[in-house]
Amino acid sequence: MNELIPAPRGAVTASGEVRLTGHSRLCAGPGTEGVGNWLRTVLQQATGLPLREGREAGDAEGDGIVLELAPALGPEAYRLLSDASGILVEGGDAAGVFWGAQTLRQLLGPDAYRRAPLDRDRAWAVPHVTIEDSPRFRWRGLMLDVARHFTPKEGVLRHLDLMAAHKLNVFHFHLTDDQGWRVEIRRHPELTATGSWRARSRFGHRASPLWEDKPHGGFYTQDDIREIVAYAAERHITVVPEIDLPGHSQAAIAAYPELGNTDVISASAEGGTALPVWDDWGISANVLAPTDNTLRFYEGVFEELLELFPSEFIHVGGDECRKDQWRQSPAAQARIKELGLAGEDELQAWFIGHFDKWLTARGRRLIGWDEIMEGGLAKGAAVSSWRGYAGGVAAARAGHDVVMCPEQYVYLDHRQAAGEDEPVPIGFVRTLEDVYRFEPVPAELTEDEARHVLGTQANVWTEVMEDQGRVDYQTYPRLSAFAEVAWSALPAPAERDFADFERRMSVHYRRLDALGVGYRPPAGPRPWQRRPGVLGRPIEGKPPNR
Repeated sequence: MNELIPAPRGAVTASGEVRLTGHSRLCAGPGTEGVGNWLRTVLQQATGLPLREGREAGDAEGDGIVLELAPALGPEAYRLLSDASGILVEGGDAAGVFWGAQTLRQLLGPDAYRRAPLDRDRAWAVPHVTIEDSPRFRWRGLMLDVARHFTPKEGVLRHLDLMAAHKLNVFHFHLTDDQGWRVEIRRHPELTATGSWRARSRFGHRASPLWEDKPHGGFYTQDDIREIVAYAAERHITVVPEIDLPGHSQAAIAAYPELGNTDVISASAEGGTALPVWDDWGISANVLAPTDNTLRFYEGVFEELLELFPSEFIHVGGDECRKDQWRQSPAAQARIKELGLAGEDELQAWFIGHFDKWLTARGRRLIGWDEIMEGGLAKGAAVSSWRGYAGGVAAARAGHDVVMCPEQYVYLDHRQAAGEDEPVPIGFVRTLEDVYRFEPVPAELTEDEARHVLGTQANVWTEVMEDQGRVDYQTYPRLSAFAEVAWSALPAPAERDFADFERRMSVHYRRLDALGVGYRPPAGPRPWQRRPGVLGRPIEGKPPNR
């Protein structure tokens, strides 16, 4: 019972256990039917038990499972009681019941995560225990970059299942960048017809790059997106889409050249576009032109996006916008003068401010990377603080909501150890223990300012993650440590019991095994996982992305 991840706030064990049998029933009370359907499905797959539907709590007396709402517990909170009467999972809302059901699955053992029973005759038991639990943060996120390397729909659904198993509840979907546009926009079909494919990709060490000379791409249809959003909602995960602007937009400009600063971009006849979809990493100099046409174009994009994503927040990027073209463009300089702006930083703020007002008028909220503060932060906007803590501190002090995701701690593309064993290691060395000791709320914030920290998020950028295996290797087990930071009421970083976390991870690795996760082994890469030579030499300094 003391092997749960993330750790619950309180748990009291007693002698005895509840055994699930072929006669056990699962009764889902009003408001919990969706959780009941999910729980019945995963447990039937793993155990082979029928877990027939009970009509009322008494049908599950003794050896069954009862799910009920108990609003007094509060949002996302739950209570799990296992005793001689059976198993009761109460939640302050349906999400709380779902997180309690996730804890119940852990209590049944690692084989409860399999998709078929290993032994139909084995006993399935839950120890007698009382657990009372609730999350520390309302935003417990994972960002997945599908622009640099595309993740097919089934892979995205798998990420959502893994998030749910770790009680994470926000999926930040990075859908566009210089290297690819990944969401169908029906009024602008070239965004995917042209913008979703690049000719090749770079990998290896910066000083000795290697190129994979084959096209890479893909995109999600609007029906794919609807399926992903519905699948996430069943798991009480909110999907927050990101459409990057005004920088990180070369794929869009490749599809529609008029979106670019055409007076400074040298047109190319190749492919009939001024620019290709970018095939390199880093920060492209090509940014959106500050025209009314650009605004109307992206308003059309967001109109379709709002029909697909019901999330409160819409992410607009806003980071790493190189302003050289605006400085060189007579048209951009004329726009700065027309708008009465002080310079290019205020021009970016004008871009962000326009969409902040546009989204607010439609009942949504804008969120962007901390560069959106440059030139003046749009009223009502929230900030994803990635360049350390400073942006988040400044935003919170100015009364803006913040999601803390500093690259020094929670960029999971960064290498996990020093030396040459890590495959294409980049960025800072951040070990499992480093992630476990990450503190999302900066100490310098007052209590009132700290209330603006909505939560925290781990980011998975995929420049050097060409497939699911590499994403798994970089993400796990560090995401397990992050999930505990985001959910549990942990002490100060220096006082956290990492040894106990490692002990609990020894069981959690078996859960990850059952889920088919190719995590980095605790002792480091196995010999056959190493990629020696140029592919194994560390890339010093900052990674080739945010």
